[in-house]
Amino acid sequence: MPVAVLNDETDFDGWRKAARAFRLAGVEPAAARFAVAGGAGQGGLFDIASGSDVIGAPVEAEFTVPKAFVELAESVILHRSEDRFDLMYRLLWRLKDDPDLIRVISDRDLADALERAKNVSRASHKMKAFVRFRQVHDDRGEAWVAWFEPPHRVLERTAPFFQRRFTTMRWSILTPDGSAFWDGERLRFGPPATRDMAPAEDEIEDFWKTYYASTFNPARLKVKTMQGEMAKGYWKNLPEAALIPELVAASSVRTEVMVATPAPSPNPRFARALAPDLHAARPDAEAVPSTLAEVAEGVQACRRCALYRDATQGVCGEGPKTARLMIVGEQPGDQEDLAGRPFVGPAGEVLDIALEEAGIDRSDVYVTNAVKHFKHEPRGKRRLHKTPNAGEVQACRWWLDAERRLIKPEVILALGATAGLAVLGRKPAVMSERGAPLALPDGETALLTVHPSYLLRLPDVAAKAEARRLFIDDLIAVRARMD
Repeated sequence: MPVAVLNDETDFDGWRKAARAFRLAGVEPAAARFAVAGGAGQGGLFDIASGSDVIGAPVEAEFTVPKAFVELAESVILHRSEDRFDLMYRLLWRLKDDPDLIRVISDRDLADALERAKNVSRASHKMKAFVRFRQVHDDRGEAWVAWFEPPHRVLERTAPFFQRRFTTMRWSILTPDGSAFWDGERLRFGPPATRDMAPAEDEIEDFWKTYYASTFNPARLKVKTMQGEMAKGYWKNLPEAALIPELVAASSVRTEVMVATPAPSPNPRFARALAPDLHAARPDAEAVPSTLAEVAEGVQACRRCALYRDATQGVCGEGPKTARLMIVGEQPGDQEDLAGRPFVGPAGEVLDIALEEAGIDRSDVYVTNAVKHFKHEPRGKRRLHKTPNAGEVQACRWWLDAERRLIKPEVILALGATAGLAVLGRKPAVMSERGAPLALPDGETALLTVHPSYLLRLPDVAAKAEARRLFIDDLIAVRARMD
């Protein structure tokens, strides 16, 4: 039986070369054997680099395996199971003829390998969580030493984490599999160690235990969950583990004491500082506003629809109280919701430039929206605009009608269908009705045009230029009517 002798338990390069030589020579999995140098029951020596007469010359052509298999094998070889080399060779043998096998997670061998790789990854994670350094001193000064017993051979894989985490410390991690040393400049690995080679305790251990006990919350204790995350097998190397049985036993009593303890009184100085805000009268959203300031206060307290729940604030109109022209948009956008002002985002920039080209000074215009709160839906870190429905527009007409009554504009320009619905009381056909004067019951004149955001959404350059030209023409018609 051909035997490949590896340098140590985690000699992946040696296994990889031997396994390839076996596969090219046509050595079936049942006939191949892998052994570790000096291990019990080791067979005859096999020269991996050049092959041997036991294997013979290659009988098959060179082949490649998926990168995912190599990564899987690098993890599985760290597992403590005795048959891990054989398992990976069986997969390698089958992969040559079935390269897609690495994706068939229902396959028994692949599922076994994935489970072992998962256990290795978990062991590496636990090592990061449960290594406890103790302080020592030598001729170079302060150093730190830890003893740890990982369930799998993950020392070399995990040591770089401690190198990055404790770059300025000199430390050593001792395990039954080997040792890792960081001197502040170079990470080295050494032979296996025994527990008596690490310090049993240090002078700061009592401080650490005091900290751990003070952060232990008995009201949130779940013993099974705690043991699932911090298995008892790790307790023997954790200084704080000696406190756990006592803390668990006393948790029910401590919880009862916490529940029975009356809540402390608030700091009176803090309460006095907040008193003006805590006890300020909420504006009456149902009272008919007599000033624009009352409109602004009422909008912040408005609960006529549910849009206030997700908005940062209500956004009222702005402009002179005697403006002859009122421009009504749809609703605040993301930037308007944050700033508390209408048309300060991308659509507002388009509107400002168009007004200037049409000869209209925005400072002479009262600008507002049909709906005063931003309606949106979250999409990752963004808030995407959603069109208000007819019920929300109708609920918010209370505030738009108040603005119209107080401003008394001669002309109202509605931007888009939602604004037209709020101004006219019906859903208009914007494209066919745009530019035509529409008489309102209170003597005002309304005109329709598209919303500036419509221009931003057009993908075609030529179509966008034509739509912008028509939009400016509509604004020029508004100015002509004002003149």
